[in-house]
Amino acid sequence: MTIVKSIAAIVAVLASATAALADKVVISNWDGYMPKDMAEKFKAETGLDLEVAVHATNEEIMGKVTASGGEGFDVLFVSSPFAEALNKLGLLAPIDHAKIPNLANLYAEANQLKHDPGNTFSVPYAWGTTGLCYRSDLVKSEPASWNDLLAPADDVKGKTTMLSTDRWLMAASFLANGMSVNTTDQASLDKARDQLVAAKKTMLAYDDTTFYSKLVSGEAALVHAWDGWCNYGIAQNAAIKYVVPKEGSDLWVDTMVIVKSAKNPEGAAKFIDFVMKADNGKWVVENIMYKTPNKAGMDAIDKAMLTQFPNMAITPVDLLKYEQLRDLGDGMKAFSKTVTEIMAAK
Repeated sequence: MTIVKSIAAIVAVLASATAALADKVVISNWDGYMPKDMAEKFKAETGLDLEVAVHATNEEIMGKVTASGGEGFDVLFVSSPFAEALNKLGLLAPIDHAKIPNLANLYAEANQLKHDPGNTFSVPYAWGTTGLCYRSDLVKSEPASWNDLLAPADDVKGKTTMLSTDRWLMAASFLANGMSVNTTDQASLDKARDQLVAAKKTMLAYDDTTFYSKLVSGEAALVHAWDGWCNYGIAQNAAIKYVVPKEGSDLWVDTMVIVKSAKNPEGAAKFIDFVMKADNGKWVVENIMYKTPNKAGMDAIDKAMLTQFPNMAITPVDLLKYEQLRDLGDGMKAFSKTVTEIMAAK
């Protein structure tokens, strides 16, 4: 009888633990990438607790998930090449569209993304371009080409910054030379390396986080920027402008994915559905200053934003004309080696 009672007690504890997990959704996101009251509102609507972990980079959360098989998480926010890589590793669950009715809020073009046509394992959250952000009152001629950054005119030498994040650093040279942003062949990598090492000698700094502040202060005149981050500068100084160079941009996409080992897959689907509501899409635009694939969210913003921040008005049709960043697979080894060489160069 004692043994039976012990087994019953163990079963009860396990059942209680399982129930607790079912009442909670664990996510990992970048800091500031969703409303601060998201957990409170999500619980009010669904009765589920939201536990939020923060990762600083895609690489950080990728390392955690690949090391653990995804244990401990239900939903991850990652950029599309990393979503693609996680799916190839078999770590992601398929997206059940029937459980996420607010996917209907997406633009039609958001279902045509090359990394995941039909959104079978990822749901797009934000998207945009990379280009040139500059002080129109501090440059003699307004930039129009990636070469205006890579081989700057005398008036802006020493007053430029570039993104050091490897995919975007290399893309600037790839685009300037008419190459794919997903280039991995060695000859092209070497050409980009040599150009970027030369450009390094003309720069103020590599800067992935405060470049817009440098424009506001006048320390920089021309910077390599994601469109939304340029908007932070535009909001403070109307002389700051953004342009996609004539050679084009990459199309970057940040996504939500459900981990295959999720303890609460039903709750994960409810969370993504909640995020895809129009008011949450509107928050992305108004607070992160990025465009969102959530059409209902874009439709809800104050249209004055499209005038103040012209890159907000880039249409989904035009966005899809740019080449999307993709997972490079084994090609990433040579790619990363090249970036290391650039960073080490004097």
